[in-house]
Amino acid sequence: STEVRVQDLLSRMTLEEKVGQLLCPMGWEMYERNGNNITTSALFRQQIDAQKTGMFWAVFRADPWTKKTLENGLNPELAAKTANTLQEYAVNHTRLGIPLFFAEEAPHGHMAIGTTVFPTGIGLASTWSEKTMLSVGKVIAAEIRRQGAHIGYGPVVDLVRDPRWSRVEETFGEDPVLSGTMAAALVRGMGGRNIKENNSIISTPKHFIAYGIPESGQNGAQTSIGLRELSANFLPPFHKLVDAGALSIMTSYNSTDGIPCTSNKYLLTDVLKKEWNFNGFVVSDLYAIDVIHNTHKAAASIEDAAIRSITAGTDVDLGANAYQHLIKAVQSNKIQEHVIDSAVARVLRLKFEMKLFENPYVNVNEAKKNVGTKENAEVALQAARESIILLKNRNSILPLSPGLKIAVIGPNADNIYNQLGDYTAPQDPKRIITILKGLNDFIGEKNVRYVKGCSVRDT
Repeated sequence: STEVRVQDLLSRMTLEEKVGQLLCPMGWEMYERNGNNITTSALFRQQIDAQKTGMFWAVFRADPWTKKTLENGLNPELAAKTANTLQEYAVNHTRLGIPLFFAEEAPHGHMAIGTTVFPTGIGLASTWSEKTMLSVGKVIAAEIRRQGAHIGYGPVVDLVRDPRWSRVEETFGEDPVLSGTMAAALVRGMGGRNIKENNSIISTPKHFIAYGIPESGQNGAQTSIGLRELSANFLPPFHKLVDAGALSIMTSYNSTDGIPCTSNKYLLTDVLKKEWNFNGFVVSDLYAIDVIHNTHKAAASIEDAAIRSITAGTDVDLGANAYQHLIKAVQSNKIQEHVIDSAVARVLRLKFEMKLFENPYVNVNEAKKNVGTKENAEVALQAARESIILLKNRNSILPLSPGLKIAVIGPNADNIYNQLGDYTAPQDPKRIITILKGLNDFIGEKNVRYVKGCSVRDT
């Protein structure tokens, strides 16, 4: 059984190997690409050899932050090659041969080159369709898994109650019933608990919790919220996702009533793991454990922040800086090793359930043929159509007719990248029609007058 295998493997592991399973560093620097040839990077080998790392985030990611582009990044075929290359090293060059977990951003599609892009969360919410969300979730999961990854960060279930907050578009809005219902359908589409299937992934709803009502609307700022409001509105959507089969939950940067969410034992252990019987693992947001010390000033050091977080119930360190200190903390008797064991068991359990020990590799041709397909684009098109909200058809101007003269105004009307939504990788321009191009094609360029106006960001 899975439990016997988990306990057997745990009994064979050194403390360093255990802590390594709880580290999830950034992944886009873990490979080197020379044309279509993929090799491991020196940084990756250092992570595996020295840190015993068991998980990587955003190996396939491409955007201005990662400096990965259409030219030097990974298309689906190369992503699958990269996953296999990294897995081969981990399986064959480590003492125990434990396969890796790869986690990818997936708030409205797999955020990578050549994948299917869906409307952002606020658009998906506007469909009011569980059936559509189920179809969207299936496409996201299949595309991620076929490229060799296993975990999708999403959906975003933050209830947004302050319009100044900078992440409104990622969410399903302000209503707990709508957010929970739509996100639960996405989680079921991604596979729920049935992660043994080849087209299923581990979904990671985020951010736990009360992240969308920060003081002054500033991202990650403290939240002041009463227990009744928390229980009535903010917890129920996440509870619904646990019931739907979510097997990972991401913490939020903020604090609630002075306690950083990433080190809140009441929320992470008492409510999530005990009351709701959540059997997956909790992962921090990027460097959220470090933030307990650096920003919240609620821990005396990074080591102290790591101890507080894992004791509270945060199992995995996204960023992989803080939990490296747990080795020394155990050795100096600041924390007991069984606390580490409990977190590691949650990670290993899912690796076994996903059958990664039997087959850690993927078929490269499957990724090449079945990611970013016309069929998947049709699912995205249907979601986009359903997301449209018509407030008023003034003077019956719709449907538009050829020959009508139209003014198109604004900086996003002819901007491919800004049209794709948050987190999105650059995509082949041939696959994208901007609002301006679409109107030019339909009505005729001579009848459309475009003015950019301001810029989104400008000096």
